[in-house]
Amino acid sequence: MNKTIFEISKMDCPSEENLIRMKLDGISSIANLDFDIPNRKLTVFHSGEIDQIEASVIELKLGGKKISTEQTDQTDFQDNANQKKLLWYVLAINFTFFIIEMTTGIISKSMGLVADSLDMLADSFVYGISLLAVGGTLIRKKRIAKLAGYFQIILAIIGFIEVLRRFFGDVRLPDFSTMIIVSIFALIANGMCLYILQKSNSKDEAHMKASMIFTSNDVIINLGIIIAGILVNWLSSSKPDLIIGTIVFVLVIQGAIRILKLGK
Repeated sequence: MNKTIFEISKMDCPSEENLIRMKLDGISSIANLDFDIPNRKLTVFHSGEIDQIEASVIELKLGGKKISTEQTDQTDFQDNANQKKLLWYVLAINFTFFIIEMTTGIISKSMGLVADSLDMLADSFVYGISLLAVGGTLIRKKRIAKLAGYFQIILAIIGFIEVLRRFFGDVRLPDFSTMIIVSIFALIANGMCLYILQKSNSKDEAHMKASMIFTSNDVIINLGIIIAGILVNWLSSSKPDLIIGTIVFVLVIQGAIRILKLGK
């Protein structure tokens, strides 16, 4: 048995972890995958050469780089059944907040909330593809990934068009209080997802769990919307909301492209 360690510089939340799991699914030489999100490390336990695994990791363009390969006697790995159960929890949390943020975003006229709801939907797609394709064929998983990726891109493009319409048109200010309150709850939800997916790893100490929460892009987005809400009220302008909405739409498209790569 060999143990290869990768540095994944852009792996900052469980969504990227699940993308990697799906990408490597089906490679028969892999015995186990061990993710260390706080330190952005992936340990692969495998037999034979690492070439196919390394190529798959690099193809995702998450900053994957092989650090070391060595032999190991470890053969006892944690059962994945508990992880699947936890994935259902975070899928439910993400999809619930997609509905909440999309609804409140439309009502409050906030493009920031609408965009973040699509980011939540993108995470839901990642978790859902992994869970719904369990026991299915690789072709089925690729088809689901393609549909999810294209659907996500279409929604993001519609969002961009709406941002441009509002930027050049005369629309009323978004409700800053709704932006702030909903984003605070979304911030808590993202923290819960990160904690849930890592709590089964008993070697992680409390300060490491806390560090995971504050290195996630999802959490940074939530903080950005909160700041945008404050600026909307302070400047009496919708521009901060449109700017954060544009940034998040770009991230949503980037996430969709990664999902599409799973369909290749």
